Amino acid sequence: MKSSPIKLKQKLSLKASAAKKRRDVLYAKSPARKAKKAENQRIGQRSDSDLHHTGSAVKRVSIKNNRGYFGNGTKNE
Repeated sequence: MKSSPIKLKQKLSLKASAAKKRRDVLYAKSPARKAKKAENQRIGQRSDSDLHHTGSAVKRVSIKNNRGYFGNGTKNE
């Protein structure tokens, strides 16, 4: 999986950067994340919505609502 196209690079030391990378990989490969990724692939991602995993259910949320903090704007997040 490639990194985000938005380059907001953190200024970390080499040691801290390596530790963060290990943590991120461990989280990405955790059983819970693997299950969510597999579920997303079964459901099928669409370009007009995002999938939210809420407990045992998956909810499809429009891009507009998701990126706009559900109508409350992004400044108050």
